[in-house]
Amino acid sequence: MKILGLSDLLFKGLYPPLYDRKLVSPMWHSAYVSTYVERDLRRMINVKDLSVFQTFLRMCVARVGQLLNLSSLANDCGITHNTAQNWISVLEASYIIFLLRPHFRNFGKRLVKSPKIYFYDPGLAAWLLNIQDPAHLAIHPQRGGLFESLVVAELLKNLYNRGLASNLYFWRNNLGDEIDLLIDRGSELIPVEIKSAETLNPDSFRGIHKWKKIADAGDSPAYLVYGGDRALTIDGVSVVPWKMAADRIGM
Repeated sequence: MKILGLSDLLFKGLYPPLYDRKLVSPMWHSAYVSTYVERDLRRMINVKDLSVFQTFLRMCVARVGQLLNLSSLANDCGITHNTAQNWISVLEASYIIFLLRPHFRNFGKRLVKSPKIYFYDPGLAAWLLNIQDPAHLAIHPQRGGLFESLVVAELLKNLYNRGLASNLYFWRNNLGDEIDLLIDRGSELIPVEIKSAETLNPDSFRGIHKWKKIADAGDSPAYLVYGGDRALTIDGVSVVPWKMAADRIGM
């Protein structure tokens, strides 16, 4: 099988039929959403206007990698808060989206308590964003969110494939300090930053170093997953290429 570059993979996604058969990914994603919305969805919830749910789905993907504000999402779709909450639950049960919960260990600052929303498959998310091709994706403002979604989803699937429960969280305080991913191993917390860029600079490591100072975790393992190809260590942080993330990051 041809090894895909990052933009190609984010555009195509990871659904097996796209690799088992010679299918055009946008056409397959279109058929998948139509089948899901028009057939499977009707079995789970009573949706009077399917176009409203399709709008809801696209509003969700516009927020990928961001904090989920159900009231804002409901207002944008013209539905009630309870309906939005129910539909989020349906998308979770259907393995379309997942919510990453915040970690609540108190480091002396007020913490954000809303979850972040991600899609299990970046190709489906890219199609819902109306991204036309890999070149369009490479410059799209949501490329970073799709990349983050890919990395977190692959780490989560790695846990599930081993029969383990999720120990993945994110951390953010009300001052804007944030870690994209925290792995809670009980005895220690492992920070993981996720950067879609193929090259790194000192600012790429600022979040991890600041978190270590706040959490008093100077010697703990730390990872930075990025869009490049080289594995290396910089300032005590293990820099991991995106293709190796699921294998290199201990959970």
